[in-house]
Amino acid sequence: MASDTVTLTIEGEDDADELTVPSELLDLLRENDETDPAVVGDIAMFGMAQRIHGAVHHGQGEADQGIQDLEELTLDLFEERFGASFAELTGHDH
Repeated sequence: MASDTVTLTIEGEDDADELTVPSELLDLLRENDETDPAVVGDIAMFGMAQRIHGAVHHGQGEADQGIQDLEELTLDLFEERFGASFAELTGHDH
């Protein structure tokens, strides 16, 4: 079993976090010549889009307007990053 890992630093305005992942996993997920941070960024954007989509469309009751607006902004940023909508890339549309 391969034990090579890569540690990436995620920085915000006031804090930072480190994430250590298997190098081989990044290689598996990499498209073309993407950098390690780009691979992790893509995965993070997908995860956040899925979470907000679930909160709005698959939660109990109707999401309030603030959450709906947050989903709209997140999905706009998703489309900017990937050049395609969340619905197009996941086959999941409402």
